[in-house]
Amino acid sequence: MNLYFELLRKHLTKISLFLGIVLLFAACTITKRVPEQKRLLIRNEITLNEKPTRDENVFFQLYQKPNSSILGYRLRLQLYNLARQQADSAYNQWLDRKPNRRKRLNSLLSAKQVERLGQSFAVSGLSNFLMKTGEAPSVFDSIAVRKSIKRLNSYYYNKGYFDVATTATRDTSVPKRIGIKYAVKLNSPYQIDSLKTLITSPMLDSLYRIHADRSQIKTGKQYDTEILNAERDRITADFRNNGAYLFQQNYIRYSLDTIGTNKKVNVNLVIKDYSYRENDSTKTAPFRLYKINKVAIYTDQTTSKNEFKIQDSVAYKDFVLYSEKKLKYRPKAITDAVFITKGSYFSDNNTTLTTKYLSNLRVFKYPTIQYVPDPKDKGGLIANIFLTPRKKYTFGAAADFTHSNIQDFGIAGNTSLRISNVFNGAETFEVGFRGNVGSSRQLANPNNTFFNISEIGLDAKLNFPRLFFPFNTDKIFPKTMLPTTSITFGFAKQRNIGLDKQNFTGAFTYNWIPRKNQTFRLDLFNIQFVKNLNISNYFNVYKSSYDALNNLALFYDADTNFPEFFADGKLTIDSGTNGFINAALSSNPSITPSTNDLKTIRSIEERRKRLTENNLIFASNISYSKSTSRGVNDNNFYSIRTKFESAGNLLSLFARASKQLENQSGANTFFEVEFSQYLKGEIEFIRHWTLHGKSSIAFRSFAGLAVPYGNSNTIPFSRSYFSGGSNDNRAWQPYSLGPGSSGGINDFNEANMKIALNAEYRCNLFGKFNGAVFVDAGNIWNVFDAVEQQSYQFKGWKSIQELAVGTGMGLRYDQGLFVVRFDIGFKTYNPSEQIENKWLRSINLAESVLNIGINYPF
Repeated sequence: MNLYFELLRKHLTKISLFLGIVLLFAACTITKRVPEQKRLLIRNEITLNEKPTRDENVFFQLYQKPNSSILGYRLRLQLYNLARQQADSAYNQWLDRKPNRRKRLNSLLSAKQVERLGQSFAVSGLSNFLMKTGEAPSVFDSIAVRKSIKRLNSYYYNKGYFDVATTATRDTSVPKRIGIKYAVKLNSPYQIDSLKTLITSPMLDSLYRIHADRSQIKTGKQYDTEILNAERDRITADFRNNGAYLFQQNYIRYSLDTIGTNKKVNVNLVIKDYSYRENDSTKTAPFRLYKINKVAIYTDQTTSKNEFKIQDSVAYKDFVLYSEKKLKYRPKAITDAVFITKGSYFSDNNTTLTTKYLSNLRVFKYPTIQYVPDPKDKGGLIANIFLTPRKKYTFGAAADFTHSNIQDFGIAGNTSLRISNVFNGAETFEVGFRGNVGSSRQLANPNNTFFNISEIGLDAKLNFPRLFFPFNTDKIFPKTMLPTTSITFGFAKQRNIGLDKQNFTGAFTYNWIPRKNQTFRLDLFNIQFVKNLNISNYFNVYKSSYDALNNLALFYDADTNFPEFFADGKLTIDSGTNGFINAALSSNPSITPSTNDLKTIRSIEERRKRLTENNLIFASNISYSKSTSRGVNDNNFYSIRTKFESAGNLLSLFARASKQLENQSGANTFFEVEFSQYLKGEIEFIRHWTLHGKSSIAFRSFAGLAVPYGNSNTIPFSRSYFSGGSNDNRAWQPYSLGPGSSGGINDFNEANMKIALNAEYRCNLFGKFNGAVFVDAGNIWNVFDAVEQQSYQFKGWKSIQELAVGTGMGLRYDQGLFVVRFDIGFKTYNPSEQIENKWLRSINLAESVLNIGINYPF
């Protein structure tokens, strides 16, 4: 580091001179495309009562803005300036510069091909790309300034500053450039003094007075047009959710009285009668509050609504279901999804809920809901709900070619089948099969088979649009919560991949939405059984453990004393590795390593047993999530997610009741498999803040802890935590960070406790390209389990100093449907290093980590 500073000091003058020349050149070229007698707008300033402001909403009122910049450098303008203007015209001039040039090219190619050559990338494509990606110079426009003054005055007028006045001054001190300074004099704002209403329809007047206390217009508030708009929205929603079927927002009018009020505003709210056309004249009538007299559901509409041919109908409670063929659905399955009920007032909310719930069934396409006046009742409506069924059977298939560190070449494929309305209750059943065959040169292949590795899997899911429970739960979980039940099953099997796992999974899950943007999920049971078929391959997979064991064997001359353990100077897998471990750890050891080396060998063996043992996990968990996000473009929100899981308690009772035998380690078994028992909890909090324009800050925090007890002293690998990767600490590869200060010495480092913190500044560079600067911190530790290494363990607050810190930058391309992300991370603080080497010793490209991901990390 001292050498870097010394070199920097020696060449500081040269570096400064070079940067100065570059900046001077850049400054001269930004006006390259500005016409003579014109000026480039380089700066807008706004003052409010002589005080500068950077309020983004205020600057948004300006019609003309300077060219965008990145840290003061106008990159897009420079790209535009690099392009050749009218490249196709220059090409035609080049063709005609010599008399016979065009003629010769026409004879070699053709006139049409010569013409197309002028539009090719070689001739004009690069210039077109630069002009499209770049940004044309913002040439000063005096008309835009006058429009901006009017808009600024209007903006503050709507905020209650009725006496606002704005002026603009020009700064032309730099040749061919100009800066504009807008001076806004606000004066004192007007306050709301009173609110008077004139609602000519008696029913609406009575309805308004019921909720008048909810009015957004309050005496003493500063006048703001947004307050009036919010009140208009409130009144419209209130009326249309309480029967005012014909009411529209444009019936609400305001008039303001400010004459002789000493900067006070008297607001008059006027709602006149319903206006309609009859023949050639316009008539008015008081608004009515409509009730629903009938709810008709057309379950299999495939033709025009006017041509629906009814073959079957069923009256169920206050609903009537019609079908063009024999009704295929149990009435309750559909009516449970309908919130429009006979005798209730017309309501937009009920219409929206019905549409949402029917779509959520996933057995119908987007429903259509129409209301028509009841010819028998002037105050009644008939609600017609038209449903178009999805296909009963939907089949899909896909294939792909793959390459990874496991296989040199592979072919992957998957098929899926979806069945709708399985039991005539709007249930759906999905089943999918996936498979992969591949070739790997790393495996022994005595039969010279090209495809020598494979993996197959089967997944199935049965979904019910209600809670599948022994008794009625409608009072606890009303249908407004959109409750569902799903039963899932999965199986996967590997051959010549890792330990050749067989994985069985199953779950019985409830989901419901108690409020908008909040969700609950309860796994009544979540079962996973992992069986390892090829445990002898362990040291081929976990090579760092093998290397450590092999080095110890050579150190203690095991190759001389036990030549049968070795081949080609290395421990053989698996007979040699097991032989050396038994020789060191048996009750009568034939090898006597030092105390520290004995701990290392014992740790390697314990980890091998843990990662190769069969696992049975029988868990229950509940998770809750809440988000205030209003959509993918919302950059000012927070979200929180929590989860609690308990495993092994039910199996522990069964094992005791059935007197299942204990294994050699003293743990209970269930069907001869040791089951896991633990408690696990985790919480995640994410917050986004909008700064200005397309710039924002994103923050994430995560904490998780899993505690083994009873039948277990460690957490199963599939339920443990790891650190590093494109969505975690991006300065480390996945599984390469921690635990604690151990330095990630294993191939797959995991533990039962995790803390993660991430912060990221995001901004738009140009077009669809966005940039980011980030800081990541976190680590994993072992706590309350069987791991004894001190460097792995969490020791209270003093272990916070083992939080690894990574910093870096990223480039993101926003395609619209998804974001392609490239992040490069640098190890800024490495807790595994010595004190003098912890900070800033790995800030270089050679030790950086490139992360490629889809969408944002949080």
